[in-house]
Amino acid sequence: MSQLSSRHLLGIKNLSATDIQLILDTAENFKEVINRPIKKVPSLRDITIANVFFENSTRTRLSFELAEKRLSADVINFSSSNSSVKKGETLVDTVNNILSMKVDMVVMRHSSPGAPHFLARNVKANIVNAGDGTHEHPTQALLDAFSIREKLGTLEGKRVAIIGDILHSRVALSNIFCLQKMGAEVMVCGPITLLPKHIESLGVKVELDIKKALQWCDVANVLRIQLERQQIKYFPSLREYSLYYGINKKLLNQLDKEIVIMHPGPINRGVELSSDVADSEHSIILEQVQNGVAVRMAVLYLLAAVKN
Repeated sequence: MSQLSSRHLLGIKNLSATDIQLILDTAENFKEVINRPIKKVPSLRDITIANVFFENSTRTRLSFELAEKRLSADVINFSSSNSSVKKGETLVDTVNNILSMKVDMVVMRHSSPGAPHFLARNVKANIVNAGDGTHEHPTQALLDAFSIREKLGTLEGKRVAIIGDILHSRVALSNIFCLQKMGAEVMVCGPITLLPKHIESLGVKVELDIKKALQWCDVANVLRIQLERQQIKYFPSLREYSLYYGINKKLLNQLDKEIVIMHPGPINRGVELSSDVADSEHSIILEQVQNGVAVRMAVLYLLAAVKN
């Protein structure tokens, strides 16, 4: 059996195109499994996985938990809000205490960029990055790539526009790395205040006009405005943002082609997407959610097979 090149999933930057291809192909098999009447397989019945979330999460945490249970793993859920972290315990001590309970794998979300990498160097377990600050969110990028491939047949040569708050988004960075490694072209679009300086150095196109970006792309991956990460005002108001960068049915009808609409969630309806777009035939947002379980099953299954 083919094997991943690393025993951790810390970011897309560390993966090869072969690794990504293996994850997507394995996820295809698991998607068949979760659509059967009996959705469980015994693949990880000897494995214990701890979900260690130092940041709030609903979709990602539930998706990982469901993936783990579908694979028959034993699951421990840890939330920092009611833990000894509040009493000053360090990250390594917290995780080592969890590992002393014979945990094999840690799925971690943390507000500090690089926290999973630090953990991977200091503890003996497979580490899966479920989002680290504004750095990376590798499983979201993988499920987005899987969803595009499922809808359009391939990623090779496809044009993907990532639209919105690029500056504060870990999804954007992981998507850029993933899509480029799989042969897609990437454009970023948003207000200039929400685009990182030197973003062009990643080999992406930059567009400030939403209409031009939508006309260029095959797929629009729309990101929400992350107000909780913004220390200063980057634009006058949400209403103004929506006026210039919100996507509605009228805007899509002006294009001379059909495009695919994606969103990692949660959607701010009426800000970055109108309801008539989010719920339209253009949208594959709910497919992304379902594909997230299959992709995370594939990641956990493949990491468990990598010998320490």
